[in-house]
Amino acid sequence: MCNNDTKPTFSSPLPRRLQLLDLWLRILVIPLGVATLCLTVTNREDNRDYGSLVYSNFTGLKYMVFVSVASSGYAVLALVSSWVGCFLMKGWVFFVSDQVMAYMMVASVSAVVETLYLAHKGDVEVAWSEACSSYRTFCYKMELAVAVHFLGLFCFIVLALISAYRAFSIFDPPVAVAPIPRLEEEYRN
Repeated sequence: MCNNDTKPTFSSPLPRRLQLLDLWLRILVIPLGVATLCLTVTNREDNRDYGSLVYSNFTGLKYMVFVSVASSGYAVLALVSSWVGCFLMKGWVFFVSDQVMAYMMVASVSAVVETLYLAHKGDVEVAWSEACSSYRTFCYKMELAVAVHFLGLFCFIVLALISAYRAFSIFDPPVAVAPIPRLEEEYRN
Protein backbone atom coordinates (compact mmCIF):
# COMPACT_ATOMS: atom_id res chain seq x y z
CA MET A 1 0.00 0.00 0.00
CA CYS A 2 2.79 2.43 0.86
CA ASN A 3 5.43 2.93 -1.75
CA ASN A 4 8.82 3.81 -0.29
CA ASP A 5 9.85 5.46 -3.56
CA THR A 6 7.30 8.23 -3.23
CA LYS A 7 8.48 11.70 -2.37
CA PRO A 8 7.00 13.53 0.58
CA THR A 9 4.18 15.89 -0.33
CA PHE A 10 5.74 18.61 1.78
CA SER A 11 9.33 19.74 1.56
CA SER A 12 10.06 20.72 5.14
CA PRO A 13 9.01 18.30 7.88
CA LEU A 14 7.74 19.60 11.18
CA PRO A 15 10.42 20.84 13.56
CA ARG A 16 11.17 18.34 16.31
CA ARG A 17 9.38 20.37 19.00
CA LEU A 18 6.21 20.55 16.93
CA GLN A 19 6.39 16.81 16.25
CA LEU A 20 6.59 16.12 19.97
CA LEU A 21 3.78 18.55 20.73
CA ASP A 22 1.66 16.96 18.01
CA LEU A 23 2.34 13.49 19.44
CA TRP A 24 1.60 14.42 23.05
CA LEU A 25 -1.55 16.34 22.19
CA ARG A 26 -2.88 13.37 20.22
CA ILE A 27 -2.08 11.09 23.16
CA LEU A 28 -3.69 13.54 25.62
CA VAL A 29 -6.92 13.76 23.63
CA ILE A 30 -7.60 10.05 24.18
CA PRO A 31 -7.94 10.07 28.01
CA LEU A 32 -9.74 13.42 27.87
CA GLY A 33 -12.32 11.95 25.51
CA VAL A 34 -12.67 8.81 27.62
CA ALA A 35 -13.04 10.89 30.79
CA THR A 36 -15.74 13.03 29.16
CA LEU A 37 -17.47 9.89 28.00
CA CYS A 38 -17.37 8.27 31.47
CA LEU A 39 -18.48 11.41 33.28
CA THR A 40 -21.39 11.93 30.91
CA VAL A 41 -22.65 8.36 30.51
CA THR A 42 -22.57 7.65 34.24
CA ASN A 43 -24.30 10.93 35.08
CA ARG A 44 -27.62 10.11 36.68
CA GLU A 45 -29.51 11.53 39.61
CA ASP A 46 -32.83 10.63 41.18
CA ASN A 47 -35.03 13.16 42.90
CA ARG A 48 -38.11 11.95 44.75
CA ASP A 49 -40.02 15.15 43.93
CA TYR A 50 -39.14 15.51 40.23
CA GLY A 51 -38.03 12.05 39.14
CA SER A 52 -34.89 10.72 37.52
CA LEU A 53 -32.49 12.69 35.35
CA VAL A 54 -30.21 10.85 32.89
CA TYR A 55 -27.76 12.13 30.28
CA SER A 56 -29.78 10.50 27.49
CA ASN A 57 -32.62 12.95 28.20
CA PHE A 58 -30.50 15.72 26.62
CA THR A 59 -29.61 15.84 22.94
CA GLY A 60 -26.58 18.04 23.62
CA LEU A 61 -25.14 15.50 26.05
CA LYS A 62 -25.75 12.64 23.60
CA TYR A 63 -23.93 14.64 20.93
CA MET A 64 -21.04 15.30 23.33
CA VAL A 65 -20.77 11.55 23.97
CA PHE A 66 -20.68 10.92 20.21
CA VAL A 67 -18.00 13.57 19.70
CA SER A 68 -15.95 12.23 22.61
CA VAL A 69 -15.96 8.75 21.07
CA ALA A 70 -15.18 10.16 17.62
CA SER A 71 -12.33 12.37 18.87
CA SER A 72 -10.74 9.56 20.89
CA GLY A 73 -11.09 7.14 17.99
CA TYR A 74 -9.64 9.64 15.55
CA ALA A 75 -6.73 10.35 17.90
CA VAL A 76 -5.95 6.61 18.12
CA LEU A 77 -6.17 6.32 14.34
CA ALA A 78 -3.92 9.35 13.87
CA LEU A 79 -1.37 7.94 16.32
CA VAL A 80 -1.33 4.58 14.55
CA SER A 81 -1.00 6.22 11.16
CA SER A 82 1.87 8.36 12.44
CA TRP A 83 3.89 5.16 12.82
CA VAL A 84 3.30 4.38 9.13
CA GLY A 85 5.54 6.83 7.30
CA CYS A 86 3.55 7.20 4.10
CA PHE A 87 0.52 8.56 5.96
CA LEU A 88 2.58 11.31 7.56
CA MET A 89 3.21 12.69 4.11
CA LYS A 90 -0.48 13.35 3.70
CA GLY A 91 -0.46 16.72 5.41
CA TRP A 92 -3.81 17.66 3.93
CA VAL A 93 -5.53 14.61 5.43
CA PHE A 94 -4.46 15.60 8.94
CA PHE A 95 -5.28 19.24 8.24
CA VAL A 96 -8.87 18.54 7.17
CA SER A 97 -9.46 15.87 9.82
CA ASP A 98 -8.14 18.03 12.66
CA GLN A 99 -10.29 20.93 11.48
CA VAL A 100 -13.41 18.74 11.36
CA MET A 101 -12.77 17.38 14.85
CA ALA A 102 -12.17 20.87 16.25
CA TYR A 103 -15.44 22.14 14.74
CA MET A 104 -17.39 19.13 16.02
CA MET A 105 -16.00 19.73 19.51
CA VAL A 106 -16.89 23.44 19.37
CA ALA A 107 -20.46 22.50 18.45
CA SER A 108 -20.75 19.94 21.25
CA VAL A 109 -19.28 22.27 23.87
CA SER A 110 -21.65 25.05 22.86
CA ALA A 111 -24.68 22.73 22.95
CA VAL A 112 -23.87 21.48 26.44
CA VAL A 113 -22.99 24.94 27.76
CA GLU A 114 -26.41 26.12 26.59
CA THR A 115 -28.02 23.21 28.43
CA LEU A 116 -25.98 24.03 31.53
CA TYR A 117 -27.01 27.66 31.35
CA LEU A 118 -30.68 26.71 31.20
CA ALA A 119 -30.22 24.21 34.04
CA HIS A 120 -28.69 26.95 36.22
CA LYS A 121 -30.82 29.93 35.22
CA GLY A 122 -34.00 28.43 33.75
CA ASP A 123 -36.17 30.26 31.24
CA VAL A 124 -38.91 32.36 32.82
CA GLU A 125 -40.66 33.14 29.51
CA VAL A 126 -41.48 29.47 28.90
CA ALA A 127 -42.03 28.70 32.60
CA TRP A 128 -38.96 26.48 32.85
CA SER A 129 -37.42 26.79 36.28
CA GLU A 130 -33.78 26.16 37.04
CA ALA A 131 -32.94 22.53 37.81
CA CYS A 132 -29.51 22.60 39.43
CA SER A 133 -30.88 23.27 42.90
CA SER A 134 -32.77 19.97 42.69
CA TYR A 135 -30.10 18.03 40.76
CA ARG A 136 -26.82 19.33 42.18
CA THR A 137 -24.77 16.19 41.52
CA PHE A 138 -25.99 15.92 37.94
CA CYS A 139 -25.13 19.56 37.24
CA TYR A 140 -21.72 19.25 38.89
CA LYS A 141 -20.79 16.19 36.82
CA MET A 142 -22.06 17.92 33.69
CA GLU A 143 -19.90 20.96 34.44
CA LEU A 144 -16.89 18.73 35.02
CA ALA A 145 -17.53 16.84 31.77
CA VAL A 146 -17.73 20.13 29.85
CA ALA A 147 -14.47 21.34 31.42
CA VAL A 148 -12.67 18.13 30.42
CA HIS A 149 -14.24 18.27 26.95
CA PHE A 150 -13.11 21.88 26.63
CA LEU A 151 -9.52 20.79 27.35
CA GLY A 152 -9.88 18.29 24.51
CA LEU A 153 -11.17 21.09 22.30
CA PHE A 154 -8.13 23.20 23.16
CA CYS A 155 -5.88 20.25 22.18
CA PHE A 156 -7.63 19.95 18.83
CA ILE A 157 -7.34 23.68 18.16
CA VAL A 158 -3.58 23.44 18.68
CA LEU A 159 -3.46 20.26 16.57
CA ALA A 160 -5.36 22.05 13.80
CA LEU A 161 -2.79 24.86 13.86
CA ILE A 162 0.09 22.37 13.71
CA SER A 163 -1.50 20.44 10.85
CA ALA A 164 -2.15 23.72 9.02
CA TYR A 165 1.53 24.54 9.36
CA ARG A 166 2.37 21.05 8.07
CA ALA A 167 0.00 21.35 5.10
CA PHE A 168 0.93 24.89 4.07
CA SER A 169 4.68 24.68 4.65
CA ILE A 170 5.08 23.14 1.20
CA PHE A 171 4.32 26.47 -0.40
CA ASP A 172 6.73 29.36 -0.79
CA PRO A 173 5.69 32.70 0.66
CA PRO A 174 4.03 35.05 -1.80
CA VAL A 175 6.33 37.16 -3.90
CA ALA A 176 5.85 40.92 -3.72
CA VAL A 177 4.86 42.30 -7.09
CA ALA A 178 6.02 45.77 -8.09
CA PRO A 179 3.08 48.19 -8.28
CA ILE A 180 1.93 49.31 -11.70
CA PRO A 181 2.90 53.00 -11.97
CA ARG A 182 -0.16 54.09 -13.92
CA LEU A 183 -2.60 52.68 -11.35
CA GLU A 184 -0.58 54.13 -8.52
CA GLU A 185 -0.85 57.64 -10.04
CA GLU A 186 -4.63 57.27 -10.50
CA TYR A 187 -4.97 56.15 -6.92
CA ARG A 188 -3.17 59.24 -5.61
CA ASN A 189 -5.40 61.59 -7.57
